[in-house]
Amino acid sequence: MSLWSQFRKPGKPVEAGAHLRLGRNGEDAARGELERLGMKILCANYRHGRGEIDLIVRDGEVLAFVEVKSRSSESWVRPAQAVGKTKQRILSDTALAYLNELGRPQVAFRFDIVEVLFAGADVREVRHIANAFPLAEGRMYR
Repeated sequence: MSLWSQFRKPGKPVEAGAHLRLGRNGEDAARGELERLGMKILCANYRHGRGEIDLIVRDGEVLAFVEVKSRSSESWVRPAQAVGKTKQRILSDTALAYLNELGRPQVAFRFDIVEVLFAGADVREVRHIANAFPLAEGRMYR
């Protein structure tokens, strides 16, 4: 079994009302963009405790934990600005839980954000921000 094959885990699909359709469509657009950039999707919608990681991907020899932010309008701020310190802590804790479940493999990892902007039902823009933020303060992985 290769090192990378151990990172595959089935995601738990999120199903709910209309307000999540935009997010689901955004995740589909983000998945397509990351694959276009040569990344391999390993897991979607990984959950642990109160956290969820939208996508876990392999980018060469690096594991990327990806937060997808979808918006139908950018009138106030870019979607990535919604990933504040609290969300970064939750994502960091969830990523560390994922790595712990896998036996703490020695692998480089980072946190990315993919912004997806819609014009009605159509994707207007997809922007990948690699290494968008560091592991939250006070968290360590060795």
